Amino acid sequence: MGEQSNSSSSSNWFSNFCTSAGRAKTLTRSFPTSESHGRESLIRHLSLFDLILLGIGASIGAGIFVVTGTVARDAGPGVTISFVLAGAACVLNALCYAELASRFPAVVGGAYLYTYTAFNELTAFLVFTQLMLDYHIGAASIARSLASYLVTILELFPFFKDKVPAWIGHGGQEFLGGTLSINVLAPILLALLTIILCRGVGESSMVNSVMTGTKIVIVLIVITTGAFEVDVSNWSPFAPHGVKAIVTGATVVFFAYVGFDAVANSAEEAKRPQRDLPIGILGSLLICAILYIGVCLVITGMVPFELLGEDAPLAEAFKSKGLKFISILISIGAVAGLTTTLLVGLYVQSRLYLGLGRDGLLPSIFAKVHSIRHTPIHSQIWVGTVAAILAGLFNIHVLSHILSVGSLTGYSVVSACVVMLRLKDKGASHVSKRWLSNWQEGVICLITVACCGFVVGLCYRFSFSLIPLFIAVVIAILSAAALYIRQVYTDPLGFSCPGVPFLPSVCIFFNIFLFAQLHEEAWVRFVVLSIISVGVYAFYGQHHAVSVSSIQTTIYHRTPTDEASVNTSFTNDIYLS
Repeated sequence: MGEQSNSSSSSNWFSNFCTSAGRAKTLTRSFPTSESHGRESLIRHLSLFDLILLGIGASIGAGIFVVTGTVARDAGPGVTISFVLAGAACVLNALCYAELASRFPAVVGGAYLYTYTAFNELTAFLVFTQLMLDYHIGAASIARSLASYLVTILELFPFFKDKVPAWIGHGGQEFLGGTLSINVLAPILLALLTIILCRGVGESSMVNSVMTGTKIVIVLIVITTGAFEVDVSNWSPFAPHGVKAIVTGATVVFFAYVGFDAVANSAEEAKRPQRDLPIGILGSLLICAILYIGVCLVITGMVPFELLGEDAPLAEAFKSKGLKFISILISIGAVAGLTTTLLVGLYVQSRLYLGLGRDGLLPSIFAKVHSIRHTPIHSQIWVGTVAAILAGLFNIHVLSHILSVGSLTGYSVVSACVVMLRLKDKGASHVSKRWLSNWQEGVICLITVACCGFVVGLCYRFSFSLIPLFIAVVIAILSAAALYIRQVYTDPLGFSCPGVPFLPSVCIFFNIFLFAQLHEEAWVRFVVLSIISVGVYAFYGQHHAVSVSSIQTTIYHRTPTDEASVNTSFTNDIYLS
């Protein structure tokens, strides 16, 4: 009897787990008030200009002065094509983000929210944890780099020359054989930025606008000044190491564009979200692409690609031309770039925690919004504290090879969400006539595309035979064709991603192709973190999640033209779930 009771109990637990994990938000029509369930709302303060600067601030950091040169050492002048290819791939991902941002413009959540609606609760939680580890480690790493750049600028003054100890800002003071690496300045910088973010979106937006404007001006000065030093003979041969080096370069510089998704996560603070979010996502990405391509043309035209330095290639190129003052500007631009990247990164993290706190998947303290500042102060302090501990005690750079897993996973799932949310009669079909429902067929086809992308990535990375590569490409094409032939798609009311389901399928294929190029430890990190996330969800999330029927997700389909009406009128064609 005891064994039967235990077996029954285990069966019930597993059944409840599967039921909870499979929950998803659904869209229905209703008319809410300005506040949902009495919760404080974030304030709609961000204009289209602010959103574009937010996207640029998240994407362009110190990497524009480093990555362009280091990749050029391998790809030669063809690094320009690498950035074009990577930019084109990111534009495809951005089109998917733009549609969903238009469909879900009223509340925070980004990729997590889209996944919760298109798939289920557990998948949404897994997407959140993968993204969050990237954000936490990335914020700590950027804080350390920012501290190092600030010390470098201070040491330009004779009073500070060679007088700043390592434990303050340059790398860190190592202890216990390098296990600990103490850095004091990085946590201080994180604390200052956290205070700015806690004060309000207006203050943080102003800081981001000033710093982003500064780095754009410096990049433009670098491009225009360097253009006069270009020797076109340095562009020949354009692809000294062949096409493969250019493609490999594209897989590297792809991550230089990552950050436009920050615009989608600002949904609840945009003045005119349905119109401005898609424009902000695509506009910021295109501006970043133009700046990257301009820097690539200048640096490869100024100096033969094989002579570019490893650590500071752009600064060294200008020094070789006797333009040392540009090198100083580059350091200032790097500080501005890292500051905005860090600021936006911390901002996005807090909004994601806010979304999960509201849904009950994390403790409710993360869902609290300050009644006066209209910011999620508890979430903001939490993410700032985690980043400060990591940046103050550990050498985060050693973990850099396990980054980008969350971004690639998130982008792939967002692309899949576009397809699944467009499916007509999602989850309901004539079971007697078909083995699988429309939704199940769609999921299987998308997973097949992703697996084929991984196989092609492995074949490319390890130079396997072309036969499995060709077979995988054919299967991916057939899966995308099946999505097109066997499914019927509806058109969204807002911005519409073109080429569905083919364009999202291409995004998934390329993102997972890039996933296959990551370090093997990144794959291990993905599996281990997924297992831990399932455990956290099983023992906490499924028991505390707010009932799907009571979760309100405000979806705008007509946005008032002025800020005052945005904050007061919530009854114009609004969808709730």
